[in-house]
Amino acid sequence: MSTLVTGIAELVTNDPTLETGPLGVLSDAALVVERGHVVWTGSAAGAPDADTRTDLGGRAVVPGFVDSHAHLVFAGDRAAEFEARMSGARYDGGGIGTTVAATRAASDDELRGRLHGLVAEMRAQGTTTVEVKSGYGLTVEDEARCLRLAAEVTPETTFLGAHVVPAEYASRRDEYVALVCGPMLAAGAPHARWVDVFCEPASTHAFDADQARAVLEAGRDAGLGLRVHANQLSAGPGVQLAVELGAASADHCTHLSAADVDALAAGTTVATLLPGVEFSTRSPYPDARRLLDAGVTVALATDCNPGSSFTSSMAFCIALAVREMHLTPAEALWAATAGGAAALERPDVGRLAPGARADLAVLDAPSYRHLAYRPGVPLASALELPA
Repeated sequence: MSTLVTGIAELVTNDPTLETGPLGVLSDAALVVERGHVVWTGSAAGAPDADTRTDLGGRAVVPGFVDSHAHLVFAGDRAAEFEARMSGARYDGGGIGTTVAATRAASDDELRGRLHGLVAEMRAQGTTTVEVKSGYGLTVEDEARCLRLAAEVTPETTFLGAHVVPAEYASRRDEYVALVCGPMLAAGAPHARWVDVFCEPASTHAFDADQARAVLEAGRDAGLGLRVHANQLSAGPGVQLAVELGAASADHCTHLSAADVDALAAGTTVATLLPGVEFSTRSPYPDARRLLDAGVTVALATDCNPGSSFTSSMAFCIALAVREMHLTPAEALWAATAGGAAALERPDVGRLAPGARADLAVLDAPSYRHLAYRPGVPLASALELPA
């Protein structure tokens, strides 16, 4: 069955073949969807016939947001930690241990309920593709079950056994790295597409360059793609390690040297920026303008997690990127859609051109510019089309 979607005041396609700017914007537009994919876009006046019709009444349509960095399998609450940070406490990743304890103690049904609720919350705000990490179990059994649960909601699952060193291994860090690279990876890999590591020598809880390399190379040998938590708390080796190993994405990128920017510009690794973290930790925002001017591919994601960025709103992150990181509204939207798709190596999402998935986000506004123009207003939602 085909569906003609019409009444679109402004359609953002991210189609580079259209000579209408980087977003491929079409006005007074329509599109045709068949079997879950876009088969035609263009002017409403020239739209072909279809089996059914959906009229959006003059609203804007953008590609569904692609949230390429999220931690959604967890239990517990860290509101008190947030309050402490707002009173001046410094964020160093140590609070992750609180979530680990709560997650280990939770039942599958408790974790599943939180996970599905957050995914529904994201979809209600226009997110149609989300990556979900493990990392709050940190035992062989708990990491495997977190990944099994994540696979219920997305194919973009990431093994993050190297999130932090759990308390029981505090004096045996090398032993824990060996566990991550061995039995834990073996248990998690069948349920994962990616492997990730928190490479942050400045934190006593995370991993240095040699440990991160060991985790990433073990994951690669197991057939997983690579992602890296890099340069969040300080300048360090994470970004250049990600580029060297061909990681799909280096995430955070808050503290970058000139060499880091040069490496990203010369490689294929996407710089995924997570402005919700800086908002929630009162940390400096990444220099997104510097990255874009150097020709680096930039993505935006929520980093939705209970400690450092408990937001599920990509629209909020777009507004932060425009206000605090000096992206234009067009650059921020591209980063939240096509940029996220690049970070996940998913050419089928993040755009609305023939052949792409029909993941449409409808805005209660006439233009994509309202995403940053009206911060905090729930303008976007995923469009449900007839099967």
